Amino acid sequence: QVQLVESGGGLVQPGGSLTLSCAASGITFVINAMGWYRQPAGKERELVATITSGGTPNYANSVKARFTISRDNANNTVHLHMNSLKPEDTAIYYCHADDKYFADKEYWGKGTLVTVNP
Repeated sequence: QVQLVESGGGLVQPGGSLTLSCAASGITFVINAMGWYRQPAGKERELVATITSGGTPNYANSVKARFTISRDNANNTVHLHMNSLKPEDTAIYYCHADDKYFADKEYWGKGTLVTVNP
């Protein structure tokens, strides 16, 4: 199994910055792409950004040019650097990982809350 643990959430003012981190443990050699999803209160979970094992990123249109995803394969971590935060970025942010051997297998962290509020 793979365990994902997020950190770095908190309260930030609009226009501010925050960096989320996700540490993977367990049988990490099965991990393929990693990424971040978020779920605002009362809404469905949505993609924020993903990054392949080779480092190719992909972003939701709503966060392009504001968020940057990065990955450290040696330390099994993925980070989400968030700039110019808006109130609509408020959500629980979840770390996600795909399994390279089983297409229908995926791993989720428990989430970390980001609140953007004056």
